[in-house]
Amino acid sequence: MASPSVLFPPSTARPPEDQAAEPPYFGDLNLDQVVAALLAGRKPYRLQPFFYTPLHEAAAVRYRQAVARDLENDTLREQIHTFTTQMRQVNRYLRMLADLDYHYHIAGWFLEAVLRYIEAVRALAEALAAADLHAEALLALRTYLADYVRSQAFLALSEEAQAVRAELAAIRYCIHIMGDTVRVRRCQDEPDHAAEVERTFAKFRRGAVKDYRTPVYVRSGMNHVEAQILDCVVKLYPEPFAHLDAFRERHPEFLDPVVAAFDREVQFYLAYLEFIAPLREAGLPFCYPQIIADKAIMARETFDLALAHKLVAADRPVVTNDFALQGNERIFVVTGPNQGGKTTFARTVGQLHYLAALGLPVPGREAHLLLPDRIFTHFERVEEVANLRGKLEDELLRLRETFEQATPQSLVILNEVFASTTFQDALFLGRQVMEKLLALDAVGVFVTFLAELAALGPQVVSMVSTVKPENPAERTYKIVRRRADGLAYALALAEKHRLTHDQLLARVRP
Repeated sequence: MASPSVLFPPSTARPPEDQAAEPPYFGDLNLDQVVAALLAGRKPYRLQPFFYTPLHEAAAVRYRQAVARDLENDTLREQIHTFTTQMRQVNRYLRMLADLDYHYHIAGWFLEAVLRYIEAVRALAEALAAADLHAEALLALRTYLADYVRSQAFLALSEEAQAVRAELAAIRYCIHIMGDTVRVRRCQDEPDHAAEVERTFAKFRRGAVKDYRTPVYVRSGMNHVEAQILDCVVKLYPEPFAHLDAFRERHPEFLDPVVAAFDREVQFYLAYLEFIAPLREAGLPFCYPQIIADKAIMARETFDLALAHKLVAADRPVVTNDFALQGNERIFVVTGPNQGGKTTFARTVGQLHYLAALGLPVPGREAHLLLPDRIFTHFERVEEVANLRGKLEDELLRLRETFEQATPQSLVILNEVFASTTFQDALFLGRQVMEKLLALDAVGVFVTFLAELAALGPQVVSMVSTVKPENPAERTYKIVRRRADGLAYALALAEKHRLTHDQLLARVRP
């Protein structure tokens, strides 16, 4: 039988998980916040390697996109969620065996794990058989499971498990307790007093009555008295327990590796779709990006996923933006007033490309994105006293490392570099960096207070964060494509806070 994976196409080599580490740019792009939030409660699945390893082949991205699209079906997703819930119980039962002390107690929970597994697999096979599937991975899984549940091995496992459970369920015994003495014996046609009580009081019933019964919590543990009672029962009914022992010996590794792999891998999609569901309910768009071979990237109505998650939770509006590169354009130079959304825009571009490389839907109404070989970010760092370097020197060293490793297929995002030096020095160094970027021919975003950098040639696209015309101190958080005007809106801010020259004089005059 084939071994289908919902994450990796048959033609794609599966990367070693032990080498997967959080990418260095995760913190700059706030992707660490996104992954931490969507993996909350899913620690046993060890999903971090999947989210830390972007794909580099368009075919592999489309393979995952097809799976995610099929899982957008609410009915199918709920059925798979039920399967994973049952499998979580199976694995909990199996982990629990190591903490139990009594032989037949362990064997009994092992049988429960097998029975729950059989139920989960059959329900999943039926769900996939009835679903309208298009993804190559899920179609292959459907075929695999259809063959698996009809296989001699699975049928034998199911029949034997059901037979052992039926034998154990048929056991009836009585316990006689007197003082500190407990006697266990077979039942000898003793009357069912519960049935007699019900018959006696049935004549007093007047219509529907409230059920006052309370569910009794079934403990997984067993104390020594219960264990000794069980030992007595085993002596009274040795054959069913011998069958239980034989069943466990014959099926020590009953979990099918493909089923177990699907249970883990599908969490990659379920976690992400669950994470973005509230954003969709709030009206924010998501799309499956088209992976392009050239560098004419674009996105409509896109937004920062990490920020949107916080804003929607706080019932606050999310501002969306558009961007596009055409022809030989390569670099977005983003200028405008402080706190106007420039850094958020830069993060958004990086997030979109990374999420696209995972094969997941991205924020936006439409998107055409490339698959970068690497992503490089350069955001402000806290100055480290231990390295005995100044902030400017540290920035220059980090930039040199970036340009030594970057290729024309890389994505480079620079945010407010050289803010610690003088204007003239920052302008000189900024031009040098831009020349390096343009010569590299990589796609990039350069957030800067230096408006002059936005007019360095046809490869540069000027993007400006805007303010409300009637109140320049109020930000719109819209980033638009237009010529940089170099305004810092300092006067508007000063007037708003009554800090202009005239306002200060008026306040200090006697």
